[in-house]
Amino acid sequence: MSRVRPRGMLTGMVLSAPARAGSPAAERAARTPVASYLLIALAALAMLLGPSGPNPLYGSGDARACAEQRYEHRWGAVPAELLGGRPLTAAQLSALPPAAPGCVLPATPGKIPELSVLTALFVHAGWLHLVGNLLFLFVFGPAVEARLGRVRFLVGYLAIGYLATYGYALAEAGTPDAVRALVGASGAIAGVLGAFLRLYPRARVTALVPALLFLPLRFPAWLVLGLWFALQFWSVTSGGDGVAYLVHVIGFVTGWLFAWAARPAGDTLGAPSRTGVAQ
Repeated sequence: MSRVRPRGMLTGMVLSAPARAGSPAAERAARTPVASYLLIALAALAMLLGPSGPNPLYGSGDARACAEQRYEHRWGAVPAELLGGRPLTAAQLSALPPAAPGCVLPATPGKIPELSVLTALFVHAGWLHLVGNLLFLFVFGPAVEARLGRVRFLVGYLAIGYLATYGYALAEAGTPDAVRALVGASGAIAGVLGAFLRLYPRARVTALVPALLFLPLRFPAWLVLGLWFALQFWSVTSGGDGVAYLVHVIGFVTGWLFAWAARPAGDTLGAPSRTGVAQ
């Protein structure tokens, strides 16, 4: 299928990173992480209503595969459209390999490329893609939101998604991937991981290690997230599997910088927990 998707984040990971008791962050953490849950709900709703979900309106088999390709090009972010400021023409779309025999991608003259970056953050290429992303947002998002506050978190999430997508578009200018739709929230969620690492450098993460029969082991967050980032960076050079690893790299770095710049004044990074629970 003619699409480029950020791969779902690594799964099988649980986080324990409470805020320091009595601090402003602890007071914010007591609130429901509305922004994180809202982003999760919108992405899940988009999946349920779209052709990658159970919606029967899109048919089955080749008809559904074609509908998915059309849907992703309508609502996904296409690098050539972002850089050119206008939707692809019918001739450009006809050059893309069809998702199913006889599948034709129609031109979308009403599409606004700049807004497609926003919609692409909520469109995913299947349930594994969606669940892999939302699991990490569910685990790491509330802790980052508690530290930054709802508004900063939401603004940062969307801004990082835009920066990661446009950065990828610039890197892919003139390549075959420049005319393929980019879908998924991985860039923005990678930013959440980068922000978490900046805000909670001494946190400990419980990870399920496949090589050790998925035994739950605790590791420093800097080690787990650092290895994840190194893997994404290495994958940028190998590529070839339809995954936009560069989006992950840009998102992670941007998220780390955003957390450094946007954290509330007087908020100490990685302060020890007075409750005795690992942070």
